[in-house]
Amino acid sequence: MDKANSSRTEERPKWDNKVQYLLTCIGFAVGLGNVWRFPYLCQIYGGGAFLIPYLIALVFEGLPLLYLELAIGQRLRMGSIGVWNSISPLLGGLGIASMVVSFLVGIFYNTILAWVLWYFFHSFQNPLPWSQCPLNDNHTGYNVECEKSTPVNYFWYRETLNITPDIDTSGSLQWWMVICLASAWCIVYICFIKGIESMGKAVYVTATFPYLVLTIFLIRALTLPGATDGLLYLFSPDWEILMNPQVWLDAATQIFFSLSVAFGGLIAFSSYNSERNNCERDAVLVGIINSATSLYASISIFSILGFKATTLYNACLQENILALTNHFQIPDQNITVESYEHSFTYLNQTYPSEVANLHLRVCDLNTFLDQSASGTGLAFIVFTEAVIEMPGSQVWAILFFVMLFSLGLSSMFGNLEGVLTPINDLKLVPKWIPHELVTGVVCLICFLTALIFTLGSGNYWVEVFNSYVGSVPLLIIAFFEIIGVIYVRGMKTFSEDIYFMTGKRPNIFWKACWMVISPLMLLVVLVAYVVIQAQKHPTYPTWNPLYELFPQTEVKPYPDWVFAIIIILSAVPVLSLPLVAIYKLICCMRKRSSPPAELNPYFNDGFEVETQEQRNQRA
Repeated sequence: MDKANSSRTEERPKWDNKVQYLLTCIGFAVGLGNVWRFPYLCQIYGGGAFLIPYLIALVFEGLPLLYLELAIGQRLRMGSIGVWNSISPLLGGLGIASMVVSFLVGIFYNTILAWVLWYFFHSFQNPLPWSQCPLNDNHTGYNVECEKSTPVNYFWYRETLNITPDIDTSGSLQWWMVICLASAWCIVYICFIKGIESMGKAVYVTATFPYLVLTIFLIRALTLPGATDGLLYLFSPDWEILMNPQVWLDAATQIFFSLSVAFGGLIAFSSYNSERNNCERDAVLVGIINSATSLYASISIFSILGFKATTLYNACLQENILALTNHFQIPDQNITVESYEHSFTYLNQTYPSEVANLHLRVCDLNTFLDQSASGTGLAFIVFTEAVIEMPGSQVWAILFFVMLFSLGLSSMFGNLEGVLTPINDLKLVPKWIPHELVTGVVCLICFLTALIFTLGSGNYWVEVFNSYVGSVPLLIIAFFEIIGVIYVRGMKTFSEDIYFMTGKRPNIFWKACWMVISPLMLLVVLVAYVVIQAQKHPTYPTWNPLYELFPQTEVKPYPDWVFAIIIILSAVPVLSLPLVAIYKLICCMRKRSSPPAELNPYFNDGFEVETQEQRNQRA
């Protein structure tokens, strides 16, 4: 058995160098969520106060899980399915579950990259197409839907998605989105065509370029008016909010998902390492860089959002100043933005009824800063609106969307590796079929499945997949991963594994986390998440021009048939855990119950012939 294992490991490809491996792991862990989810959570959960539960979750949940995956993959030198089968056949379903989750996440994640490509292609236009409303069909005025909302909203919901009023109305395939989706999958395939050989070269760009762009954005943003207001708003701590259990739950889930554990990709990546490698140092380095990136991205993003809020605040004041100067016939430039408060107070005290009849807007900087958004709302609406106000907007738009594409692409490498490595482990494909063809077929299947996201209702389905595929299944997988390594393989054996790889045994902190703290935290987060979700029927925001409060989004409950799909998406990935365990138990019971085969000494078929090669190996 050991010889068979060693022959398998000899065939396994290796990284060209340590930098390639670390960049790939960092690229997989650092994704779109670091840019558009973490800053949002910081903003709504008390700014700097949110960092406390976030860092606690990183130390006691995120890093131990990351270390465990990197260590077990490196020691056993197999993908997720091979690792869990070798620990115990009963755990074979874990690898299949990780593969299914990686597949489902990959198909919707690359759809987001297709949207990024669409915006990137349009960023070369002057003026930017989301900076003004298009004309109506008669060319007699502006488009009504655009006038009621904003040019940015119109370009996103109508020009990009051509969205339907609800998820029940599917709409047709949007040909421009199909082309962008095909382009995104072609780019992923080209980068992955030679496995880790070509992917290892690509990560030199995809994993480092986002840091360059974030630095450029930060330097530029800090020179814009209002940047400091955005940063003060982001990091002003509200300690009372720590009493809210939802904050702790969101912090735990954010660190868990942002590290990309339980997908199987990290196990596969570490299996290409040499056995003697300090995986503890790698895990700590990747985890810290991931969290530092989230913080760094928040500073860059909110510097620019502070500038946007200041621009809107000043525009609001200018509108009120114009109304006051026209009504009271005050000479121009007598009321400025700086003197507005003093002038308004004087006029309001002197002519209260006349000022009240002007129906002036309430201008408050914090109100504009409160206009927060996460996910696609931040990337394709809030941030694109901020870019319009920046001098040289085309350049900043191009840089922003190239950065998003780089972040997403390096995360896609991990998702695809989480699908391809288990396919090899299961030996589903004959060895004579080239790796390039297998990768191409997998990418084609993913593309065809993802066509659902290019329908008019596609954005609603992306939200369904984003909310439910990568939540409960990943928490369950991670919980059983810890149980499998620490309690099935055994803490003593795992300690010896780490001693063999790093030259030192894990300290008391790692042991305490693996044996008690991390599984307990995962269990609490899982139960709390399920309880919170079960208390309310899931809803989703729709874009409906016929809604009476339009351009506000109309919140609707998911139809029953969609709710059934949500339950299926949450349950199907982890069904392999009990099914494989039951199947292996039945096979084991059959073997025990079947009588041993009797050998007939008069027939050579009753004996196994030992070849010269086998004799030499035994010797």
